[in-house]
Amino acid sequence: MDLSQQINEDIKQAMLAKDKRKLEALRAIKAALLILKTGKDIGTAEIPKELELKTLQRLIKQRKESSNIYKEQGRSDLFEEEIYQARIIEAYLPQQLSEEEIREGVKEIIAVTGASSAKDMGKVMGASAKKFAGKADNKIISSIVKEILGA
Repeated sequence: MDLSQQINEDIKQAMLAKDKRKLEALRAIKAALLILKTGKDIGTAEIPKELELKTLQRLIKQRKESSNIYKEQGRSDLFEEEIYQARIIEAYLPQQLSEEEIREGVKEIIAVTGASSAKDMGKVMGASAKKFAGKADNKIISSIVKEILGA
């Protein structure tokens, strides 16, 4: 079952359970996937897995940014709603790597690419983005690369 089918099935389950909060998050995922499908001229073909993962990560990032704004403004009700939706969306991503696993992977990439300074960060980030696609947040990867390369 691909992601779109899983989302549709989960929407049905949320409707039956009358879980409005979960339903809202699931509909946001479905809408984003539909926009992706129509915007990329994919037609009736399946959306590539990497695009689905990037879309889910973008939705999570949006929710977290919104939650930070709501927290700063003292809107705890909206803050909690955004955090809840981010958790629902995260459930559809593959298991995220720990910081230590990312660090080991980045060290391997640095060894392979021969990167030695901050000037080589772009090379390392490009390879890291491919290796960790959907499994790690780019902010975390970037901070680890900067730390190791001494940027």
